[in-house]
Amino acid sequence: MAEIPADLNAANAKLIEEFRASGRRLEGRPLLLLTTTGRRSGRTYTNPMMYVRLDGRLLVIASAAGAEHDPDWYRNLVADPAVTVEVDGEQYAATARPATGEDRDALFERIAAQYPFFADHQRGVARRIPVVELVSSA
Repeated sequence: MAEIPADLNAANAKLIEEFRASGRRLEGRPLLLLTTTGRRSGRTYTNPMMYVRLDGRLLVIASAAGAEHDPDWYRNLVADPAVTVEVDGEQYAATARPATGEDRDALFERIAAQYPFFADHQRGVARRIPVVELVSSA
């Protein structure tokens, strides 16, 4: 797994630019852009992140590399689940639906089996790392 850059905002801005310039996809990387609305500011924020597809579901994991607190993008979509997704050459409106209960647990287990670093992240924090489904509004 890659190290977190010292200036994450600058690294993210560069990655967002590269992603959009390459037709909203990067070969060999399961990457999407998720745009949320700030729960306090009302401004839009775009974050690049890894995604996983399971059983036809588009999922993102709010691990924040094992941080103690949920990432801002997750807290924003809980407050306002209307998001924009850019993935696989497309951009579309979607609704963010955090998985709950047994569904969340089963999804997380399958994701962690495929990407063990997520299990490492979960072991290192007291919070329950959220798994979020992004459902197209179309």
